[in-house]
Amino acid sequence: MSSQPTFQSRLGTQSDHFTVSGIRFDAIDEQGVVDHVRESLLEGRGGRIVTANVDIVRQALRDPRARAYVEAGTLVVADGAPVVWASKLARRGLPARVAGSDLIWSLSAELGRLGGSVFLLGGRPGTEYVAARKLADASPGLRIAGALAPPFGFEKDPAMIREVCEEIAAADPDVVYVGLGFPKQEWMISKLAPMLPRTWFMGCGASIAFVAGTMRRAPVWMQRSGLEWLHRMAREPRRLFARYVLHDAPLALRLLVLALLRR
Repeated sequence: MSSQPTFQSRLGTQSDHFTVSGIRFDAIDEQGVVDHVRESLLEGRGGRIVTANVDIVRQALRDPRARAYVEAGTLVVADGAPVVWASKLARRGLPARVAGSDLIWSLSAELGRLGGSVFLLGGRPGTEYVAARKLADASPGLRIAGALAPPFGFEKDPAMIREVCEEIAAADPDVVYVGLGFPKQEWMISKLAPMLPRTWFMGCGASIAFVAGTMRRAPVWMQRSGLEWLHRMAREPRRLFARYVLHDAPLALRLLVLALLRR
C-alpha cells in the first residue's frame, strides 16, 4: 500500500466526496451529519461516524488495520484543518472541518429533541458521569443510557471486553460516544456495532474529557485557524510533540503541496 497521498473525487449526482489515497471523506458539514443521523435513526438504521484528523490519516496510510477501521465508517468527516485546506486547494472542497468535540454537543441536542439516548464510553474513571450530566443539562429531553470508563488496558482482558459489550448492548442506546483514542475506539466500535445494528457510534477521542472539563479545549480562534493541535501540544508536550511535529506536520505539508500540483 502506498503512503503517498493522492486526490480524487467520487462523483454521484454531485461532488460529495474527497479522497486521499483511497480514504474517502464525505463532503458534509456538522449540521449535515446531525441531519443524516436523525433520519437514519428514524428509519431504524445505525451507522458509524469517523472523525478523521491528519494523525488518523497518517495511521491509516501506514497500517491496513487502521485503514480498514476508517473505511468501515458510514460517514468519514475531516476533523483536521489540513485535510479541508487540501481539498479546497484541489478545488474539490470539503465544506468545513467537522470536529468530534463539536458533534458530541450538536448530536446530543438533536437526540434531546427526539427523546433519544446516548451512552458514553471513555474518559478517566469517574469523569464519564460528569460528562453525561453536562450533556443532559445542555440537551433537554436527552436520556443517558449509561456511562462507562474502563481502566487502562481493559482491551487486553477478554472477560472485561465482554462485560463492557454486554453492558452497552443491554442499555440499547441510540448513539454511543467512544472516547478511547484511535484506533482503539474504532476497534471497540467494530465489536459493538453487530450487537446494536440500529445504533450510531462515533469515535470521539478526547471529547468526553472536554465535556467533563478535565481537559480544556483550545480557544475558538485557534480552532477556526487550524491551530487547535498547537494548544493541545502546549498542554501535553511530552506526549504529543513527536506525534504532531515529527509525524503529522510532514504529512500535512505533503497533502497541501500535492493538492496544489493536482489543481
